Amino acid sequence: MTRRSDTAITPDASASASASASASARPLLDVRDVRKTYHLPRGQTLKAVDGISLSVMPGEVLGLVGESGCGKSTLGRCLLRLTDVSSGEILFEGQDITALKERALRPLRQQMQMVFQDSYASLNPRRRIGDLLAEPLRVHPDPDGRKRSRATITARLHELMDLVSLPVSALERYAHEFSGGQRQRINIARALALSPRLVVADEPVSALDVSVQAQIVNLFADLQARLGLTYVFIAHDLAVVRQISTSVAVMYLGAVVELGETDAVLHSPAHPYSAALTAAVPRPVVGAARAAPLGGDIPSPVARPAGCRFHTRCPFVQDRCRVEEPALHVIEPGHSVACHFPLAEG
Repeated sequence: MTRRSDTAITPDASASASASASASARPLLDVRDVRKTYHLPRGQTLKAVDGISLSVMPGEVLGLVGESGCGKSTLGRCLLRLTDVSSGEILFEGQDITALKERALRPLRQQMQMVFQDSYASLNPRRRIGDLLAEPLRVHPDPDGRKRSRATITARLHELMDLVSLPVSALERYAHEFSGGQRQRINIARALALSPRLVVADEPVSALDVSVQAQIVNLFADLQARLGLTYVFIAHDLAVVRQISTSVAVMYLGAVVELGETDAVLHSPAHPYSAALTAAVPRPVVGAARAAPLGGDIPSPVARPAGCRFHTRCPFVQDRCRVEEPALHVIEPGHSVACHFPLAEG
């Protein structure tokens, strides 16, 4: 890898995550300078999400990747208003949801759902699976604003079991009677109960065996194709992200440092951090070269370094990096990076 000259960079703060989408199409999800700050004892602050802007088009699968503690899960919860943001805007179908009261937000909950990492903790062990899946159908009215009948709910439960390839008899059982992969299928079914348009999947396969991971990722991909879903798929495993995502956002210390189409980011990474993550993916070929582990420790998010947040671990650091924070800017259509001296093939 070599470095691109920074004179060739054209700043653009409104870079889109997907170059393939029509310029006139409206994003399903539009995130504008979103921040989430936690105030800690002794006057300290933790910037878990630090000025993130990105767009997700209808039908897109955005992979959100980065090391543990970078703010991926916090951002995912903010996107669905499970956690309130400190500042910024989150637009769902053009409507800013960041300041909506719960009563106004409730109808939108049907359109935005989440699949959590811990498949067991996400399910009430004292209730049958059928009761858990039926609950959102009882709480929310149908698209015509009417309360669903028992027969309608039962028919929908059977549809959901078919969607996630589980037998109808699973509805009468409890969470502890299932394997981890089966429980995650149940969580996916619950997220789909109200036919949402957006699903945020927070590390949904990280706690599963490798063989089961592949099955669940394939299920996500199949459901996306069949139902036209839009995903924000949070993961630290780039092999998983490569398999399912159409675009990728790489996070480091609360900020997006690279954003673009999956092939561009994973095959030709422009940020040294992205390059280190992709190089660390195990090679399937025996004897294939392995990159050295990324050096240094992740700085504390409470005491983030001045300048570029990655400069303490970057092998290409220069004086400018230590004092000036780079903005996310376009280096080629559909590909943006927050680096003063992006990498180039060569």
